[in-house]
Amino acid sequence: MMATKDIIDTLAGIEPGSALDAIRARRLQARENAQKSYLSLFEPIDVSDFSLVERAAIAAFVTGLHGESPVAAFYREKLAANVDVAALLAAIQVEIKRGQTSGPYGAFPAGPLSIENKAGLIYRVSAERKRDLGTRLVAAFEHAHLLVFRPRDAASADMKALLAAGWSSTGIVTFSQLVAFLSFQVRVVTGLRVLGASLRHTAAGA
Repeated sequence: MMATKDIIDTLAGIEPGSALDAIRARRLQARENAQKSYLSLFEPIDVSDFSLVERAAIAAFVTGLHGESPVAAFYREKLAANVDVAALLAAIQVEIKRGQTSGPYGAFPAGPLSIENKAGLIYRVSAERKRDLGTRLVAAFEHAHLLVFRPRDAASADMKALLAAGWSSTGIVTFSQLVAFLSFQVRVVTGLRVLGASLRHTAAGA
């Protein structure tokens, strides 16, 4: 048994023995793999390339971009559990508001798909918040916004910006995995909570 309770069950409000618990149990491997991904990203053995505070800060930012939810609240609380992060939390909330938009958007390489090009916000951290965030998180937030809203625009220059900010190649790989996992987690938790509400409504009307 894993020491940490299944994070998706927790965020989706799934109780043992419930109808949603039974539904998730039908895809046990997917359930276990999602939990293993969470543990590897947020309870890792080695944090030399990517600190726990940075992971929680990026998680709070990315999940906040998706809108207020139990997932966003969870990662804010996870970050708040660290010492002396009040200024960091405040900066993240400001940057979430500045970065919220809809997507995906961006430009495809010249060709048939160019007709689907869509312009959108090119997010940059505000000058006023750079000091609170620090060089590494400034670069990370800008790149995370790129991955969430305009992944088709990602280029080698964006990787170079992370390297220039002090991220290692290993850290960048883990960072990219973390952003992808968070987007997946938000979608799954949202879907499960909607399904759970529907099941309760059906049961109440039976």
